[in-house]
Amino acid sequence: MSFLSRYALYFAWIVSIIATGGSLYMSEALSWIPCDLCWYQRIFMYPLVVLLGIATFRDDREVGKYVFSLAGMGILISSYHILVQQVPSIGGMLKCKVGIPCSQDYLNWFDGFITIPVLAFVGFFLILLFTWFSRKEAE
Repeated sequence: MSFLSRYALYFAWIVSIIATGGSLYMSEALSWIPCDLCWYQRIFMYPLVVLLGIATFRDDREVGKYVFSLAGMGILISSYHILVQQVPSIGGMLKCKVGIPCSQDYLNWFDGFITIPVLAFVGFFLILLFTWFSRKEAE
């Protein structure tokens, strides 16, 4: 457990880098157009790369104050996005007016179990978990 606590900030930073790199790869290399909810998830994920990078190199275990708010909002948006994709009645309540609909997903692994919002949710959750473990090391 001490290994995880000691390197938890590194793990959180790596997760944020992979999530950011993956979203940029999907939009820039694969030319997948992000929906509105994907953009909001990006807004909360991208700053985490910088915050966690600085905190990792400075060994600042108090960065959780900032990370929890960003990742928490990201989890809420990802959860809503998952509902929009998986429950058709929720997806029909707020229709997108511009761009692709939020109910559409380019990625559909394991019969829709793994989608882009699910990957974002897992990324935000892991960042929260690792940041929490890093604060336990500081205590």
